[in-house]
Amino acid sequence: MKVKNIILGMLSFSLLALSSCEKTFDQLEKDSNRAVQVPASLVLQAVEYNVMNDNGRPFSAEARWNQFYCSNYNYYANNEYNLGQMPNQYTTLKNVVKMEEEAKKLGLPDVNGYSALGKFFRAYFFDQMSKRVGDLPMNEALKGITNTAPAYDSQKVIYVQILKWLDEANADLTTVIARGETVSGDFYFAGDLKKWQKVVNAYRLRVLITLSKKDTDTDLSVKTKFAEMVGNPTKYPLLGANGESLQFVWNSFNKYPSNPDNFGFDATRQNMASTYVGLLTKVQDPRVMVTCEPAGSDLKAGKLPSDYTAYRGAGSGDVLDDMSKNAGLSNGAGYAPGIYSFQNRARYYQNYTGENTFIVGYPELCFNIAEGYARGWATGSAEDWYKKGIKASHAFYGIVEGANTFTYSKTGTKDAADLTKFTVNFNFDTYYAQSAVAYDATNAIEKIVSQKYAAFFMNSGMEAYFNWRRTGFPAFSTGAGNGNSGRIALRWLYPTTERTANATNYTAAITSQYAGKDDINDVMWLNK
Repeated sequence: MKVKNIILGMLSFSLLALSSCEKTFDQLEKDSNRAVQVPASLVLQAVEYNVMNDNGRPFSAEARWNQFYCSNYNYYANNEYNLGQMPNQYTTLKNVVKMEEEAKKLGLPDVNGYSALGKFFRAYFFDQMSKRVGDLPMNEALKGITNTAPAYDSQKVIYVQILKWLDEANADLTTVIARGETVSGDFYFAGDLKKWQKVVNAYRLRVLITLSKKDTDTDLSVKTKFAEMVGNPTKYPLLGANGESLQFVWNSFNKYPSNPDNFGFDATRQNMASTYVGLLTKVQDPRVMVTCEPAGSDLKAGKLPSDYTAYRGAGSGDVLDDMSKNAGLSNGAGYAPGIYSFQNRARYYQNYTGENTFIVGYPELCFNIAEGYARGWATGSAEDWYKKGIKASHAFYGIVEGANTFTYSKTGTKDAADLTKFTVNFNFDTYYAQSAVAYDATNAIEKIVSQKYAAFFMNSGMEAYFNWRRTGFPAFSTGAGNGNSGRIALRWLYPTTERTANATNYTAAITSQYAGKDDINDVMWLNK
């Protein structure tokens, strides 16, 4: 019996060995300890994080290019517009495709919450990339190994498709919401697709404003689409308050970029920019006292922290050596160093949460509607929406009618004992009555875009720069500190991988757009 059992055991082992040899290489290389499928909910979280993280964080290089603040210490950064390669977001777009595929594997219908959001994400990322370079592979992109050298689509074709995706996303969300469906993994709105629908439509209005120089192009139909959206709130629900905005909420794990951990590293190496500070001090806008601190040299000279003239920024085009010297000048005991304002220590260095970062914000929506009306795209009150935008931005910073309490650091530390409070009274009607603020049809675009710029402070990625590039407002600081022969660059470069892996199509694209040059000073179709 023992011999028989041994023989049977050997035969069984042989059969197992033979069956394992019959497996394909793909089967053999699978690691049973690793997941081979990721739920759509987890992929959604990765995509959502990249919506914020890949397009301009607060107090980043993008914020310097927006001329909100300056670096005065060239070992770590400068204020030059050497924009370099565009952020390549095709990897994230691949994840959007994967999210849609995994949602279908769950048995969801073709139109579902993930597919609707997928159309928004496609529109968002292609918009972010195209605004930086121009033409892009789109229709032939994201095909995997079946097409490793996709042809480029023109920027016009891309924007026609972006508007189509956003319109379809709105319609699909209407369908999905009516069925009572939701999505899992959403850390922005906890799966509330009604809130996402408002964001989708707010973003579509942003895109229409982005296309303001092309508002006579019949293929884009910018005016018609704008009028349809603002005239039909039932079909196109829109954001109605700051709290409905698409915004990133920071915490002790995802820390606000300026926080107690890096105070010693950059607090004195990052002073505020004159483009932002000057815009607010000119009209005695208390937002400057929320985000900035009075300059130490002005306080030493006897000015009070409640004096708007005590807030000063450096020109982003200033020579960096001069800026560094001026930022570090000693004002003696009891005063912060330098002749510039720095970011407010109490707001940005006392905790890890800073302030929520708008990605698509309600104040911007108000200004976009105001601009559309001011351009005559539809019948409505541009002034009403202009006022709403200013008030919404003030509300975000906690500015109220009457007494407002602000805080600054007397000597430039973040120590609680050094933080000093002061009070400033504010009345919106008095503020609005100033000629530099009050709506005026003769210079409406300048005022709307300038107030939108103030509301964009440290949020919405590069929208402040994109609006400047489109309109010229507000005036940006230029000079040797900008690099690039004292010029502000107008676009990014294509990724180097395109020059090597997709050379034929890349060459054709820069030839048709920029006479064969891939140059940061060229003007793209969008802005001609």
